[in-house]
Amino acid sequence: MKEYIKSSVGQPINFHSGGQFITTENWTHMKRNIDIFVVIINLNETLYIEQDEKRYTVLPGEILFLVPGQLHVGFNPSPIGTSYYWLHFTFPNNYSLLTRKMMDSEVTSMRSNLLPINNHSCSTVLLPIHTKPREVERIHILCKQLFDVAKANYYNTYNAHYLATSLLIEISEQTIYHYKTVSLDTAAERKVEMIKEWIRIHVFKKISVTMIAEEFQYNSDYLSRIFKQATGYNIQEYIHRMKISKAKELLMNTNVTVKGIAITLGLNDEKYFMRLFKKYEQMTPTEFRKAYFRMPMNNV
Repeated sequence: MKEYIKSSVGQPINFHSGGQFITTENWTHMKRNIDIFVVIINLNETLYIEQDEKRYTVLPGEILFLVPGQLHVGFNPSPIGTSYYWLHFTFPNNYSLLTRKMMDSEVTSMRSNLLPINNHSCSTVLLPIHTKPREVERIHILCKQLFDVAKANYYNTYNAHYLATSLLIEISEQTIYHYKTVSLDTAAERKVEMIKEWIRIHVFKKISVTMIAEEFQYNSDYLSRIFKQATGYNIQEYIHRMKISKAKELLMNTNVTVKGIAITLGLNDEKYFMRLFKKYEQMTPTEFRKAYFRMPMNNV
């Protein structure tokens, strides 16, 4: 069974319409088959929607994607006062539907992409058909911003498209962060994936093996051993590589000084940062910037 949607948002999605729906009577979703995506973000009560002959019971705080070309219809009534956010959109590019096994492969590939070249290296979103996000409040905030902008009389109409895209990215990021692949057979392997994600999220902070061990309630030596077995890196080396990866992005794409980059990455000793960078890149940060940095210039 295909449970996930995959597409690229290298270009913003096409936002068509959206808002908040509140029932004034007992309500059952109409039967229809449309050619655009629908996102339902349930706020209260319970929704009962069948899609492609599968029945979904959508609880408060849960999200349901309705896919173009698939018949959907309510199969039970919801009470007066039922409310949810909704939006209609299309992707600018092709999309595909993934099985759980295919999703495992996509997430594993993303998580193993240790050293992205730059911020634009991944434009993929992975969206579950039915999900309960851990941080649904963030999604509610984005919805409110989107609907506020959509009804404003802006001259530039792309703002709603970009905000809707941000909403899908937020759902995708929460999905990937909390996703547990079937291929991770042991508790230790699953823990290592969680640690890798935690390091990625906190890469701009001062982090240590001891801090990670305390966060995940593991003995430092044991944690280092299972991490090395799973990744080929010890934890400290993995942290260093992640920080150097971010440093390279900043050197290529910003004017921030080498000292400023070191501080941004939680490495307050500039000389230590320079030694670390040279260890992994065989050149200094300044040499790297001269080799790869390109500043757009206006001709006078």
